[in-house]
Amino acid sequence: MNYITLDKLVEDLNLEIIYASDDISQVKINKSDVNRPGLQMAGYFEHFAFERLQVIGTVEWYYSNSLEEKIRVERMRKIFSYPIPAVIISRGLPVFPEMLQFAKEKNVSIFRTGISTTKLINVLINHLDYVLAPEMTVHGVLVEVYGLGILLMGQSGVGKSETALELIKRGHRLIADDIVEIKRMEDEIRGVCPEIIRHFMEIRGIGILDIERLYGVGSVKSWGFIDLVIQLEYWDENKEYDRVGLDEDYTEILGKKIPKLVIPVRPGRNTATIVEVAARNTRQKLLGYSAAREMDKRVKSEIERRKKETQGH
Repeated sequence: MNYITLDKLVEDLNLEIIYASDDISQVKINKSDVNRPGLQMAGYFEHFAFERLQVIGTVEWYYSNSLEEKIRVERMRKIFSYPIPAVIISRGLPVFPEMLQFAKEKNVSIFRTGISTTKLINVLINHLDYVLAPEMTVHGVLVEVYGLGILLMGQSGVGKSETALELIKRGHRLIADDIVEIKRMEDEIRGVCPEIIRHFMEIRGIGILDIERLYGVGSVKSWGFIDLVIQLEYWDENKEYDRVGLDEDYTEILGKKIPKLVIPVRPGRNTATIVEVAARNTRQKLLGYSAAREMDKRVKSEIERRKKETQGH
């Protein structure tokens, strides 16, 4: 199971540290859910989601502030008696002295941010959804062609980077070359490039290229969805390649089926053009039109017409 440590979360979201627990680098967050302990402030502790990050916003703070000090202290003591991972206070609100006292006693971290509660929760959930998402790494090239994310795969030297470079020259965008980090975000498959090699590409005989500097900021993208997988392979005379397109093939990435095409490569074939056409054709299919099925329908209709003419004679 994926997780993020508390200290990394603080760094990523630039949270102010009010009190850091001794084990801040060991506390693991493995759920994207958060909890606003308003009911607990009111004294209701059944179904308390204590295992989640606790967010104290304006409502929780002002309600707590309205309580008699003795009651507030008792409620805070009980909240901190549970093994909560951390407390985050929004809108830069002051920290109650008893909250800080019990946090130190129970070794629970307290953080603060100036942003609103709603925005904080959105940022937290979106960030945690991303870092905790199922992930894998593949060897390939990810490009965006006509708005579709296309993952080019194939053995080393088959021409993935060269094909991507030609696509970039034609106005399409590079997302990742050589290494593609893939995450599943709900029902979508996202691909990104490791930060250290982002926007760089290796072309045999030339070396490393900085695509952003060579072709401008419009030629690169930091991440993209994967809508189509194209497997490039050397042309095999003994292999039967799909010539009609009626039989659709899929590959599974992190449990989701992605359309897949196998494109044979040999001298004289313009692979970049074929990828462009594949992107256009895939978009048509997503919109409900299949050229292969349309032609099949016409052929069957013509056969049926000729049968009727023969029977009529």
